[in-house]
Amino acid sequence: MRGRPARLTLVSDPKGASMETMTADSDARWLAAVMHSAFVLLVLASAVRFLTRHDGNPLQPWVIVFTVALVLAYGAGLVFRPGTLLWLTVVLALWIVLVVLAPSFAWSAIPLLVTGLRTLPAGQALALVAVITALVVVSQNRLADGFDPNLTIVPIAIAAVTTAVITFMRRQAERLRESERRAGVLAERHRVSRELHDALAQGLSSQAMLLQAADQAWDQPELAREHVRAAQRVGAGNLSEARRLVQDLAPADLAGATLEEALRAVAGRAGLPVDVRIDGDERPLPERVQSTVVRIAQGALANAREHADAGSVVLTLTYLDDQVMLDVADDGRGFLESAPEGERGHGLPAMRVRAQQLGGRLTVESAPGQGTVISAAIPLEAL
Repeated sequence: MRGRPARLTLVSDPKGASMETMTADSDARWLAAVMHSAFVLLVLASAVRFLTRHDGNPLQPWVIVFTVALVLAYGAGLVFRPGTLLWLTVVLALWIVLVVLAPSFAWSAIPLLVTGLRTLPAGQALALVAVITALVVVSQNRLADGFDPNLTIVPIAIAAVTTAVITFMRRQAERLRESERRAGVLAERHRVSRELHDALAQGLSSQAMLLQAADQAWDQPELAREHVRAAQRVGAGNLSEARRLVQDLAPADLAGATLEEALRAVAGRAGLPVDVRIDGDERPLPERVQSTVVRIAQGALANAREHADAGSVVLTLTYLDDQVMLDVADDGRGFLESAPEGERGHGLPAMRVRAQQLGGRLTVESAPGQGTVISAAIPLEAL
């Protein structure tokens, strides 16, 4: 190996996973809890107000019966979750009866309106808003003992603003879900491309080299057959990798093997001399850390063979107290620091993303004629 090359650093800054969906779900649950609690409390407060201000009123028993029925129906819908339209229809019918018996029950309109807007389809929600708003206007004017323009305009304005806000929130949630879906599709495409580059491309390249060697040694049957048999073994390994890729499983080299054994298996298929070294006390690592280390090793060795034209490689796995490090150093031709990343293929970006997904970093040291050193550091404490 040559002297340590000049440094070209490509660092993948660790980023936390996107929290938009989790935040939206938490906000939705919080809003639902507030609306449900507010509706029940307002209904009970209205019942208490009617009973204290209309003592001896012959409607008292009916108000009590329908209040209990409304609270039970509302609570049963939250516990047993029947069809939303059926549940809200029953709740709305009981509430309408109470508003007719005692106009003060109209105070609980806004939580009921918000619940309908959040759960019903647009057309049904707008119909619900119209019915509730009309009942509130009528009940408020009944309490005022005559027509009052303010008591007519204000409920309509509140209903309109509430409808606009909830509709906007629902559309924003739909846009967020669509954005998450697209991001998921894009992430899966990137995952497949990384797997193809790091796993299958290396095997196919090795297989092609073995078949070329067999063709050149065709006049030596035993040597040619040995190359063909080796190519068959590589092909079988690629088939296994392809199946595990489809199922999103760990690399086939890790099946029933330690990380060191998997790295030595990867090095054995590299198509050039690879010296595998282990530093530090070996200890069990999480499966995703092992998978990431193996995939980065596959990508780095593929780069050394296909792009660096290296004669030999040193692959070092180092166990530290708080992290595990993988260094892949080759004696190839290196590359310029000023070279655009797009001209260096997909290998380095794929390795960088793999390290980033585990909160790690990837650094690259290279210079023309001085080889390349790829280092991946993956922290263990957070994992």
